[in-house]
Amino acid sequence: MTQPTEQRRYLYAGVVQQHNTGKIDYNRRRLCEKVRSLAAKGARLVVLQELHDSLYFCQTENVGNCDLAVDIPGEVTEIYSSLARECGIVLVTSIFERRAPGLYHNTALVFEKDGSLAGKYRKMHIPDDPAYYEKFYFTPGDLGFEPVDTSEGRLGVLVCWDQWYPEAARLMALAGAEILIYPTAIGWESSDSPDEKERQREAWITVQRGHAVANGLPLIAVNRVGHEPDPSGQTRGIDFWGSTFVCGPQGEFLYGPASTSDETEAIVKIDLSRSEEVRRWWPFLRDRRIDAYGDLTLRFRK
Repeated sequence: MTQPTEQRRYLYAGVVQQHNTGKIDYNRRRLCEKVRSLAAKGARLVVLQELHDSLYFCQTENVGNCDLAVDIPGEVTEIYSSLARECGIVLVTSIFERRAPGLYHNTALVFEKDGSLAGKYRKMHIPDDPAYYEKFYFTPGDLGFEPVDTSEGRLGVLVCWDQWYPEAARLMALAGAEILIYPTAIGWESSDSPDEKERQREAWITVQRGHAVANGLPLIAVNRVGHEPDPSGQTRGIDFWGSTFVCGPQGEFLYGPASTSDETEAIVKIDLSRSEEVRRWWPFLRDRRIDAYGDLTLRFRK
């Protein structure tokens, strides 16, 4: 049975899909303006894209880019802490973390409504592909797959490349996450054919909708948008495909996919109570054969 309306839990989630420039202060100022606008319109949670303060610097391997990393806590994190407190929202951010000299992480920070740090997640899966040379910069996360408890619910925050791995989503679900959240920076390589580009974008959307279905959880994916040139000139840069979306626990679209070329902000009403109902209809967690999954810890089974 469906729960009565007055007993249901709703999350009003804001998403910001932005095109960045090489001017960090400008990017940050625009983000803050958009967060304030969403909060004024009723957002209780706002999710930003991956590495939202700067251009996506991982297109090249350049030790000078490590100067972009920031301390946690520090001056930059105080900006977002103050923003969350000012707006009275839970804020999901994505920071290039300087943990120690020469040791860096791709880290999502979640700020509570009072500005306190509710929790953090360090990106676990680190890609190393042409134009996505993240292994050069980021040490794999060491905090595991632990949801962050907030006043708006238990957030299963993961980051970009993590979104291709069903294990990550499952472990967040098993740890009690009430929603999966993916700050993202992904786009097209300009030399690919239009058909190939669309296959890639559709795969990105489909795999995440599959995580929502398999775990009976709503999901938020926030991507950056717009063209960012390759500083080395070896490629024609990346066209980030946007397509920010929110789906429910059966993979149904609640918002989006957003434009592949334009900035966007939106507030999405998410019924957190629905997961209980969907998991009763489709009891995937009940029927898992946990006695037979030992080989999942192997690199390959042959």
